[in-house]
Amino acid sequence: LGYIVPEYFRWPGLCSPSENISFADIPNGLAALEKVPGEGWFQILIFAGAVEKGLYPSETMTAPGAYPNAGVLGIPNGSSLPEGEAKKTKLNAELANGRLAMMAITGMWFQDGLTGSAWGDWANYTDSPLRAFEGELGVQAPLGYWDPLGLSSDGDLATFARRRETEIKHGRVSMWAAMGY
Repeated sequence: LGYIVPEYFRWPGLCSPSENISFADIPNGLAALEKVPGEGWFQILIFAGAVEKGLYPSETMTAPGAYPNAGVLGIPNGSSLPEGEAKKTKLNAELANGRLAMMAITGMWFQDGLTGSAWGDWANYTDSPLRAFEGELGVQAPLGYWDPLGLSSDGDLATFARRRETEIKHGRVSMWAAMGY
């Protein structure tokens, strides 16, 4: 399961001997949700619950990241950081990296859901309403057709042409204003 590690490494042998499913048969990402047997998901949930309640019970935490059974980076029974500025810096770095990882996995889920792979080519997502204007004037790399508010998602060519004309007018006025006229 996951995205990065299974691209390079698969455990040998069977994930489910009773259903004859090998680790190599399980795809990356969201497609694995359907392939892993229910018993496997049950084991994953039991393991996560045991770690959450056994190693890292929130009732015993005295400060963020200060679990009694965890050391640096939450490693069970590892060495702990001494109090002070270094500990504060490392915990802040861990928080920042955790936030970045949450954004990254969310992006990977969306891309996987739309293209079939976390590393998918957006050209495979042919149902995108943004494809309607991909060949029009103003479409530029690396973004392609950029419509963050989805104003052109209805695909109406007349409305698109009016907005593009208005955009050109506003751009010209802004360029004159920037020069000082």
